[in-house]
Amino acid sequence: MARASGSHHPYPRSARVNQILREVISDELMRITDVDERLGLLTVTGVETTPDMRQAVVFLDSLSDEARVALEEHRAQLQSAVNVQTRLKRTPKLSFMADPAVASGEAVEEILRRQGHDDE
Repeated sequence: MARASGSHHPYPRSARVNQILREVISDELMRITDVDERLGLLTVTGVETTPDMRQAVVFLDSLSDEARVALEEHRAQLQSAVNVQTRLKRTPKLSFMADPAVASGEAVEEILRRQGHDDE
């Protein structure tokens, strides 16, 4: 017999944690970009935590080398914000990566643009 869950959430804990981390990191990045222009206009497109919640990959819409260096310098501040604003047992170590879905979408758009010009 299946055990009744006391949870009233429609999706798993990891998805909820990922969403909360995305929101906290996005808010903190907005504060940081006011003082560090190297970050430009970054958008957090998602966060994926490991099952043990010790690591989290933060996916961004783009990630220049300059922005990557700035994010590494601000990692402690971002992790501190996660620690203060969430009730997680441990704060995951953040790493940063350009979202491959954004790059794929841009490649598809470029192909479609080229095809549109070929049809004229």
